[in-house]
Amino acid sequence: MTVRAVALLSGGLDSMLAIRVLQLQGIEVEALNFQTKFACCQSQAAQAADELGVRLSVLAERDDYLEVIRNPQHGYGRGANPCVDCRIFMFRLAAQRMRDIGALFVASGEIVGQRPMSQKKRDLAVISHRAGLMDHLLRPLSAKLLPPTLPEREGLVKRERLFGFSGRGRKELIALAKQFGFTRIPQPSTGCALTEPQFGAKVHDLLGHDPAALAWDFDLLKIGRHIRLDATTKVIVGRREEENEKLVRLFEQRPSERTMLISPENFIGPTALVVSTETEPVDDALRFAGGLILRYAGGEKMSPTAVVRRGETRTIERLHPAATETATI
Repeated sequence: MTVRAVALLSGGLDSMLAIRVLQLQGIEVEALNFQTKFACCQSQAAQAADELGVRLSVLAERDDYLEVIRNPQHGYGRGANPCVDCRIFMFRLAAQRMRDIGALFVASGEIVGQRPMSQKKRDLAVISHRAGLMDHLLRPLSAKLLPPTLPEREGLVKRERLFGFSGRGRKELIALAKQFGFTRIPQPSTGCALTEPQFGAKVHDLLGHDPAALAWDFDLLKIGRHIRLDATTKVIVGRREEENEKLVRLFEQRPSERTMLISPENFIGPTALVVSTETEPVDDALRFAGGLILRYAGGEKMSPTAVVRRGETRTIERLHPAATETATI
């Protein structure tokens, strides 16, 4: 009988090793990669799947994933990272994929104690239970430190050929990869942007002022300087040409009475996007954003003007220096 499993594959070393451990026991593996707007190095998964010779299914972020970030039942880490809830969400999708293809269990490259927010033994048990997988979730790299799972008890997987890795060290994992004949050792990923305190502060600011924020609002968080005018209005200022262009594209995706785009007309400087959660941006917001543009443009400007876009309307406005100090979120 062919034993089939679904394994989460990020493209990192741990998930690659977990899959190879199963392959060496004759288990047919389908890899599953879940992509979010906050994760880094997502292109590695395809390369890793090719090297392992496994089929890869990629799941794009869904709208309900944002609810995980808005209201994590198990809290945040140092940034805005709901790691336990995020893992539960991903494993629920993996469980559904397992049922869809007739696989017998799900596997992952998680290692006991490697990540303090989601890989303590207690956290691993909570994730398995809350994802509805119970003991159908196998962690091949740390299995010997955890209770035997159903595939181990039923002899589908030989427990003696699994491992008992723990902690954050990579030396033993790299040695195992070389033993398995890996020709490429992936470097540690920069991980998820939500774990970064500075980015996390932007997320918390957004949710604190707009709990119903949409994917568009979260996309904005990755661009520019975010500077708040008041409880309902903030300004995003581009830091380089690429970000200026992204601000224009995002404005054009969602032109409304609550957004305003301001671009220098007779001088070189950053683009600014004004976003309001309740009302149409008013003159105070225009003056505030215009002052920020002048500040970050630098140098003396003679009668600086800018193109101001509100929905489909375009006007030319005179800009004035900011009168007050501001703090970037």
